[in-house]
Parts: sequence; C-alpha cells; structure tokens
Amino acid sequence: MAMLTIKDVLETTQMITQNNLDVRTITMGISLRDCCHPDIKVCAAKIYDKITHKAEHLAQVGQDLEAELGVPIIHKRISVTPIALVGESCEAADYVPLAQALDKAGKAVGVNFVGGFSALVDKGYTVGDRKLVASIPEALATTDIVCSSVAVGSTKCGINMDAVAEMGRVVKATAAKTADKDALGCAKLVVFCNSVPDNPFMAGAFHGVTEPETVINVGVSGPGVVKHALEAVRGQDIGAVAETIKRTAFKITRVGQLVAQEAARRLNTQFGIIDLSLAPTPAVGDSVARILEEIGLESCGGPGTTAALALLNDAVKKGGLMASSYVGGLSGAFIPVSEDEGMIAAVEKGTLSIEKLEAMTCVCSVGLDMIAIPGDTTAATISAIIADEAAIGMINNKTTAVRVIPVPGKGVGDKAEFGGLLGYAPILPVKTVKPDMFINRGGRIPAPVRSLTN
Repeated sequence: MAMLTIKDVLETTQMITQNNLDVRTITMGISLRDCCHPDIKVCAAKIYDKITHKAEHLAQVGQDLEAELGVPIIHKRISVTPIALVGESCEAADYVPLAQALDKAGKAVGVNFVGGFSALVDKGYTVGDRKLVASIPEALATTDIVCSSVAVGSTKCGINMDAVAEMGRVVKATAAKTADKDALGCAKLVVFCNSVPDNPFMAGAFHGVTEPETVINVGVSGPGVVKHALEAVRGQDIGAVAETIKRTAFKITRVGQLVAQEAARRLNTQFGIIDLSLAPTPAVGDSVARILEEIGLESCGGPGTTAALALLNDAVKKGGLMASSYVGGLSGAFIPVSEDEGMIAAVEKGTLSIEKLEAMTCVCSVGLDMIAIPGDTTAATISAIIADEAAIGMINNKTTAVRVIPVPGKGVGDKAEFGGLLGYAPILPVKTVKPDMFINRGGRIPAPVRSLTN
C-alpha cells in the first residue's frame, strides 16, 4: 500500500476541521429472527436481551474510534429485523410493546436511533404486517428513538395501492398523536419503494432477511468537503466538476471504510457496506443545495437543478465505488429539506417546490425527505404523493421514499421545529386538487416491463 504523504494527512485534517467531514453513523444490524414467541412479553424481553448483548459495546467503540482517528462519528445506531416478521408469532392485538422494547434497549446501550419497526408489503399484507402498520402511530408516539418504515412497492412487484392508501392515514394519525411536537413522529416514519436491506440511515434502516446475524454498516457524510473542492475549479467545464467530485468522494469513502472495518473488528462482527450518500445537516457549510449552487445555479430549485444533481450523484457513486469493494445502502445525495440549510433557504426564497423536489428524486438517493406540509393536507393527498414517488422508484428501478410531515395547526408561512440533526422546515404548499377517487380504487399497480429480467 502506498505511504500516506504529509499532504494527504493535512488534506484529510482540513476536511474534518473546516469542511464538516464526518462519519454520520455506525449502524449495527441485528437479526431478531430467534426472538419470536407467542407471548408478546416474552418476545419483547428476548428482543431487549439480544440487543443489549449484541450492541453492548457499540457506543463505546464509536467513541474510542472517534478519539483515536480524529474523525467525528455523529451517531451510533441499530437496525433490526422488520418487526412485522418477528411479531407475527405473538398472540397480541398490536406490536407497541415490541417498539417500546426496542426503545428501552436502544437507550440502555446508548445509541441515537433504532430502526426496524417495519413491514414489507410490496405485494400484500400478512396478519403480522397489518398489526405492525396499525401500531405505528402509537408506537412512534410512545417511544423516543424508534424509527419505522413500510415498503409498499418495488420494480419486481409493482405498487400495493391498498398499502399506499393506508399509509396516508397512518401518517395523519402519527401527526395527530405527536401534534405537540410539530408531528415529530412523522420524522421517524418512511414509506419506501425498492427498500434496501443494508441501509445505515434513519428513519428507513432495517436488517434484511438475507443479512448475517450481526453486521456493521457505515454512512459517511461530506457535502461541505465536496463544495470546498469544487471552489477550486470555478469556471472550468463540467468534466472538471465531475472529476473533482469523483476524487473527493473517493477520499471521503476511504475514511468510512477505515472506520467500518475497525469497528467491525472490535465488535467481533463483520463489515457489511459503506453507504456513499452525501447526507447534509442543518449546519452552514454542510449542504447538498450549496454544492448544486457551486456547480453554477443561482439557487437550488431553479432550472438546471435536476441536471446538476444527476451529475453530483453519478460522480459520488463512481468515486465511492473505487474506494470500497462493499458499497450498498442508498448511496447517492440526500435532499432532506429540514436537514439542509441550503434547501431551507431555497424554499424560503420560493425557488424550491415539492414538485421540483419530486423531479430531483428521479436522479438522487431516496426521495421526498423531511418535508413539512400543511397540517390540513388530507390522507388521500399524502397517499397520492407516496404513489407518485413509488412510481418513480418502480419505473426507474431505484429506491425512492416519502417522509412528509403534516404539521397540525400550521400552514404555508409557518415553520416546524424538530431539533438536532432533524433541524427545522418551512411548510411547503401542496396542491389541494383531490386524488381521492384514484386512491380509493385500491388494488395493485402491476410491475413494469423492466421487472421481467429473468
């Protein structure tokens, strides 16, 4: 292996100290398939015991690596087997006690979030799936760090429109139950198309059924690093922009690879994947929107935004792929409104709308993320937003998701405050023409022609 030069060391130090490079999360995936039991209290106890045993040292290892390597590690998280699969063995009306066991276990081991209060209903529901989905509003209202996701479609299966309709109602119910916190529960709920089993990011992380007993997946973040690098090529052509992003993504990913491999070794488990996603924060200098503006846009959301984002996303993937043999998760550029200072500014200027954000999701990682909308938005309208985003994912064979937050009592011109990494968001207007007849049809949107790949 080539020796590091002083220039390499100084460059990485600057990326960390001045440009907000960090390891966003070390996420331990834990299988709970052996925690099934007819008695939900026994099942909950088994879940608590397994998580507290397997993840006992996760937070400490994260802190140790942060101190030894000098790389900020912002979150330590846990993802678990979709609880609908585990809870189906229980003779219980709902799975809220299992969510509370996840919350208690996560707090006991000192992690920031636990993901996996989830159901996979791409094609239809089982009894356990129905109970899980019905439990979501109460589960998210009575826990602090539990995150929930529901997969409602895929390129292989099409879109389960019964589930899409139901999730509109679930989002509204979750908002109502957490109305005193600006519908914070909805910030912990994601609806997916083409969900992935090794995602380290919340709120959509779960430990897929093809995953090992335990695994370490890492998400690295460096929007500020990419923007700083692009400042050196102002006025140069698009090829220079792509090359600069690619080289920068390589360096960012190498940092993540080092942390992931060492964390897995110390926790006596295996390294899973590096997620290449550029995940912003509300901090100034840590924004994906500002990268797009550095590429040459006056404001994120204006004409050219989708093309600039496509360029960014592709170059990030190419650079990251060269830096790690095990790339997975979502891997792209996130565009969460409340978690990105530049996105918030673009909304406040009036250049960024929910329709433009939807167009941007065609070429970036995930989808409509952390978007606050008026509290009087109907369940059917939310379902229709989910259906639109799922259709983009299904047709383009990519992961898309919706994390919208209808804030009770608030409308356009107001702001929703979530705190921490979740930030704050101006309320975006949503068109009020009714999609109810479409949503009420139910059934399934068939899988597209491109699903026939066997």
